[in-house]
Amino acid sequence: MTKKLSIEVYGTEQICASCVNAPSSKDTYEWLEAAISRKYKDQPFSISYIDIEKPLQDAKQKDYAERILEDEFFYPLVLIEDEIVGEGYIQLKPVYRELEKHGFIASQ
Repeated sequence: MTKKLSIEVYGTEQICASCVNAPSSKDTYEWLEAAISRKYKDQPFSISYIDIEKPLQDAKQKDYAERILEDEFFYPLVLIEDEIVGEGYIQLKPVYRELEKHGFIASQ
């Protein structure tokens, strides 16, 4: 496993109105980073938090931000290598499944 996987978490400081009792997007980002680092020790990934209410330069990020703001997706929206793995209330199993599709192996 040599390729560094890219994980993106899109969201905003305001908690999604449709996601009752869900953590904030920033909390989800921090929680995912910790959970992935713990389960898949020493496996390369980068995780980015993209605030959908801030100006974005990257065209893909801008597109996702606009789609979230237009209610096409709930936030937080989580992508792994440009594949959507969760939106709104994020669960670890789909995230782990996608990571393992890319060759991640759980640490012992």
